Order: sequence, then C-alpha cells, then structure tokens
Amino acid sequence: MEEQAATSFEHALTFLYGDSFDPAIERFRSRFAFRGLSQDWPTLPTSLIRKCADPKRLEYHLLRNFRKYSEIDGADQDYSDWKWMILGQHHGLPTRLLDFTFSPLVALHFATEDTSKFDQDGVVWSIDFVGCQALLPEKARKALDEAGSVVFTVGMLERLAGDIRDYDRLAPEPFPLFFEPPSIDARIVNQFALFWVLSDPTLGLKDWIHKHSSLCRKLLIPKGVKWEIRDKLDQANLTERVLFPGLDGLAKWLSRHYGPKK
Repeated sequence: MEEQAATSFEHALTFLYGDSFDPAIERFRSRFAFRGLSQDWPTLPTSLIRKCADPKRLEYHLLRNFRKYSEIDGADQDYSDWKWMILGQHHGLPTRLLDFTFSPLVALHFATEDTSKFDQDGVVWSIDFVGCQALLPEKARKALDEAGSVVFTVGMLERLAGDIRDYDRLAPEPFPLFFEPPSIDARIVNQFALFWVLSDPTLGLKDWIHKHSSLCRKLLIPKGVKWEIRDKLDQANLTERVLFPGLDGLAKWLSRHYGPKK
C-alpha cells in the first residue's frame, strides 16, 4: 500500500490527485474514492459494527424496524432494503455502509473539520474503485459492463439483489461494491457522495484493506499540518456551510471559524 504523510496543503493535493490522468480519454478522471477521518483509527468499523452487539443477526431487524416505525416524508414502505439503508444512514441508523466521496477536497474537509482533534493526526484513505471491479462476482461485473458504468446506482443494485441477504449470497468470499446514492438532498450532492458496502456485515474497512492493500492508498494528515489545510479549505469555500446546507451547517461553520485556535 502506498502511504505518505502530508507536509503541506499542496503536497496533500499532489498525492490525492496522483495518477488521475486517463490516457484512454485523455482527461483527468481519478479511479479513487476518498474517505477522510479526523483520527488515524487503528480499526475502521462500520456504524453497524460499532453500535450493534451482533451485526449479522440484528442488521435486518434494524432495517425492518426502521421501516416499520418511520414517518419520513416521501418515504415509501415498498422501498428496497437499499433505499431504507440509505435513509437510515442519512439519519443516523447503524448500517454497514461507509461514506466515501469522489472529491479529495471533501475528504480533506472531513479529516480537518473537528478542531478538538487537532492534537492528533488525521488520515485520508483512497480506494481504487475501478480496480475493485475485478473482485466482484460475475453477475455484478456484467451489470456494470452492460450499464457502461464504473460504480453502481441504487436501481442497478435493486436489480442485482433486492434484498440485502441476497447480496451477501452473491459470492462465497466477501467483496466490496461502490454505489452512488440518489440525490435525496443537497448534502449528498454537495459532498459528491458515494457509499462502500461489503457483502459481510461483520467486517470493516480495515479488515478488507489488510487483504487488498494494493488497491489502497493512505495519506496521513499530521497534526502540525491540519491548520494549514483547514484554513486553505475554508478559503476555497469547502466548509460546513456548503457541505451541510441549512442552519445546522451554517452554525457549525461559524462556530469553528470564530473559535479559538487550540
């Protein structure tokens, strides 16, 4: 696995945008999805693993009860597992989904948004989502090829496996899949979001990285570089005000912007 520690904002951008030129189309189109974290956690579990005592047994019950008790405007009780899981993730339900973004700048924001953790190193993980296609079961690879796509949509997932348990049965070995959520609000659009989902609810990202490190990159954000990156992101308008449109995001941005340097 390629790993570097950022020495500056510019160095971070050079690393994250590295190898993004696609000679087939003569354009700069990165093969990587990015996930920024305020700490370099020793493990990278999903919220389902962190908050649920028995992920494999209880995941479906969480989804079923979220559906049963929900009163979300516009939600249809006939939604697939995938749509309910996305809604749940969006509203804080423990799920096996992990948030990623196509944008290196958005990932850097999440690595530097929490000033209470500026005494600790942050990290941006990069996963080659195109390279991950080789790990997909044949049925899933065929679906991507037929659509001429590099990541799945929710509609493609529903046709591939309408039930999350059907998804887990597509292959004997756990495999990852990236998909774009529907644009249910401006937050998803502005964060250029996509989700990572593994066909085993008991495994986190680090479990998978250990076996497939060649598809991963790690950029450490040393605590001494965080303020530079944070201030330059603010100057570029990569703030909570933009990424979390509404009064909550505005208040969070202003609180950080006018807060003391710790």
